[in-house]
Amino acid sequence: MLSGMAKLNQIIAAFLDRHQLPESFARTATEFFEPLCLWVEQRLADRQGSVPFVLGINGAQGTGKSTLADFIYEYLAVAHDRITVVLSIDDLYLTRAQRQSLARDVHPLLGTRSVPGTHDVELGLSIIGSLKKLERGQTLLVPRFDKSTDDRFAESEWTQANGPVDLIILEGWCVGSESVPDDELLLPINDLETSEDPSGIWRNYVNRQLQDVYPQLFESLDALVFMSAPDFDCVLRWRTEQEEKLAASTSAGETRVMTKSQIKRFIQQCERITRQNLKSLATSANVLFELGPDHQVVSARYKE
Repeated sequence: MLSGMAKLNQIIAAFLDRHQLPESFARTATEFFEPLCLWVEQRLADRQGSVPFVLGINGAQGTGKSTLADFIYEYLAVAHDRITVVLSIDDLYLTRAQRQSLARDVHPLLGTRSVPGTHDVELGLSIIGSLKKLERGQTLLVPRFDKSTDDRFAESEWTQANGPVDLIILEGWCVGSESVPDDELLLPINDLETSEDPSGIWRNYVNRQLQDVYPQLFESLDALVFMSAPDFDCVLRWRTEQEEKLAASTSAGETRVMTKSQIKRFIQQCERITRQNLKSLATSANVLFELGPDHQVVSARYKE
């Protein structure tokens, strides 16, 4: 029988190989990610299988939210025989047709998948609600979004979840984000807001969504992990690196991969909420991981 450390090393080695991660990730996994997994496992044990635990993971683009979610998924499966379902808020984006309708009726910027108001919150609530009720032998299709085509996958290509579920992870750059007072929206904060939203219609619409619609989804969370970037300047660089990886894995006929100028514009759409998260979620999240400029976690803080 493998010791705890031997099993952890085995899990990490397999994870590194499967996700093609650098050896430096092993330190992050051992020092920071395994303690989080054990923190989550304790909460699952406390529930004794009564209802799934819902964990939110927030972080700006490129902070490693998906990698952390996948590590929790694999660690708990191997070490504790837990069933986890990972749902990205990106997989809840409205279809292209729905966003094009918003672009016509409300504001052109809503045609781009990004901010609150461009997700199907009701779908997210339905999926989480159904996952909580899933019994042994039952299955559920979980939506997936294809960023390379900028549209939702056909339902036949959704991921199948098997019950019963122990843990639901909802990860995304705006998970748990909160609205701000209206007077904070008066002045543009970047070139995009200045040139494309001078009257504030778009940013006020997004803020109202965070105020009135998204809390229904975020209130389903039992705990929130926040992966905090060192500053906003890192976000653009990290998001560019993400898109380069997507481009390398996308076939030549698919044209929805963003250029560097498109990435900059996209990041500016997220800038207001991202900056707010760096202030508010750093104090309110149950678990805070602070990252260095090289993506590596440098510290962790837990609170109930």
